[in-house]
Amino acid sequence: MFYPWLSRENFVQVSTLIWSITVGLILALILVDLLTASRKAHDVKFKEAVATTLFYVSISIGFGLWVWSYFGSTYGTEFFAAYLVEYSLSIDNLFIFVIILAQFAVPSIHHQKVLLIGVLLALVLRAIFISIGAVAISAFSFTFAIFGAILIWTGIGLFKHWDEDPEPNDNFLVKTLRKRMSMVNEYHGSKLFIKEGGKRYATPMFLVIIAIGSTDLLFALDSIPATFGVTSQTFLVFTANAFALLGLRALYFLIKGLLDKLIYLSLGLSFILIFIGIKLMLTYAHEIFDNVPKIPTPVSLAVIATILLIATIASLIKSKANPDMKATAGRITDHNDEDDK
Repeated sequence: MFYPWLSRENFVQVSTLIWSITVGLILALILVDLLTASRKAHDVKFKEAVATTLFYVSISIGFGLWVWSYFGSTYGTEFFAAYLVEYSLSIDNLFIFVIILAQFAVPSIHHQKVLLIGVLLALVLRAIFISIGAVAISAFSFTFAIFGAILIWTGIGLFKHWDEDPEPNDNFLVKTLRKRMSMVNEYHGSKLFIKEGGKRYATPMFLVIIAIGSTDLLFALDSIPATFGVTSQTFLVFTANAFALLGLRALYFLIKGLLDKLIYLSLGLSFILIFIGIKLMLTYAHEIFDNVPKIPTPVSLAVIATILLIATIASLIKSKANPDMKATAGRITDHNDEDDK
């Protein structure tokens, strides 16, 4: 069967030159970060966090405006919708980072480096998943329905457990490594391994990186289908993910004091995931049955922005009325107490 929305003319024709310049820009931003802010371990101050966040948001908006101008308003809208989805999911990702850094008692001076490693791992993992997703969509149109089912399942799971936190120490890799590796209990700067008495030991920082990396993997499995839910253009999916992730570390230092107040963010994200999942299902069904409606991208952007706005306002009202109530990262599946036995 021929699917019109998968036809060549419906895809952004991105030249090798544009891809090269875009990837080069992203790599340049990472390199500048490595050579400046992340070169020396330090506690990030509020002013630095504000300046860095504004810089990355400005770069992202500027890129979106260029997409709008060069490829047209349809793709410009899709980029901003994808960016908004990724940025909102990234904020939820921050909750997990906060929990990991706290439970592993990572010294604050090393938070910046840990987060940078987390961002770099996330970029690599998402680039891989985007490539796989794009190939799957091109070769197997039912991938849209599969992505939709994944998002609906994830959204329902998050809805059921939106007020719970995951337990990093329950992470399968972390638990396995604790049992099988020789480890020390103290941090040795940012070193992952040290040698004592001629024997090699892993430091707690190694477990932190493992926990961050596996978290990135799980978020990639959810966020990539969510981004493909608002645009099927591989170029836009990749850039929306990249620009959202680049500003993630600075955003952490900017709003870490406010994260506890975003009580209903996870609940809002559950509705966003379910909505995008339904949108993907309808998109696939529309091409088979003409009477099935599609959800236009501008409507998707409006719905996502409205859900985030309502969740934020409701969170701030609730936190003011009940200061003792704290936000949670949310959990997708039921906690299995048998793992602790």
